[in-house]
Amino acid sequence: MFKLLKRGIIKVKEDIQVIYDKDPAARNILEVLLCYPGLHALIAYRFAHRLYKWHIPLIPRIISYITRIITGIEIHPGAKIGRRFFIDHGEGVVIGETTTIGDDVLIYQQVTLGGTGKEHGKRHPSLGNNVIVGAGAKILGNISIGDYVRVGAGSVVVEDVPEYSTVVGIPGRIVHRKIRDKNGVLMHNRIPDPVRCELNRLKYEVQELKEKLQKLCID
Repeated sequence: MFKLLKRGIIKVKEDIQVIYDKDPAARNILEVLLCYPGLHALIAYRFAHRLYKWHIPLIPRIISYITRIITGIEIHPGAKIGRRFFIDHGEGVVIGETTTIGDDVLIYQQVTLGGTGKEHGKRHPSLGNNVIVGAGAKILGNISIGDYVRVGAGSVVVEDVPEYSTVVGIPGRIVHRKIRDKNGVLMHNRIPDPVRCELNRLKYEVQELKEKLQKLCID
């Protein structure tokens, strides 16, 4: 029991530290402890998840339900969440029962990691390490999201995504671009627009056809 408590304290310390690392608005420990619903939801989840693994009935779901009322974040106690997980803002986040989340993952408000129907077994997504999911994005079904993937705000992802990819749109389209800042950090706010790129390509093709047609008319 003492070892479990010690591991739990270490994880909470990491959860607090990652808020400092990823949110410039975090100014002091008291503010983080009192004003970050993502942290509150995660602490409650870790306790409920332990009870869930011990096959204690009902109580883990009650903890999850009360936490949702208080924080606006719903994490099923059966979900598996790695270390240094950060929910920024948090309102409206839903994480399903069979969801698996790796280490150093960041998600924003209104994100859903959900299922697609009434199927049984593994029915929720698996996220790798260092994934960022933008506000309002939906990742649905038993799909795999690779390491270092960036999911654009408002996207709906229903198919597997390979590592180091950026996903945008409804349904989500994969754009294979490793966008980094000067320090080598991947920038999730620099999102390519595949629809715009396709329209530009079509515009250039139409222009080429016009030029060819004009030459034919002159000849």
